[in-house]
Amino acid sequence: MNRRTTLLAAAEVAGWWAALAVLWLVLISAVDTLELVVGAAAAGVAAPAARAARRAVTGR
Repeated sequence: MNRRTTLLAAAEVAGWWAALAVLWLVLISAVDTLELVVGAAAAGVAAPAARAARRAVTGR
């Protein structure tokens, strides 16, 4: 991978992370520090998986 594709991949993972973290915040009932940490960690695990799944479907 060259620098451009690395930056695009990082931007895509960051976008997935942000979308999944916002979804977590929308779906929980009480927003406290522990929920924020758990949501950020769960989004951090799911974001690369979402990118990999999208790449598997589109073939790029």
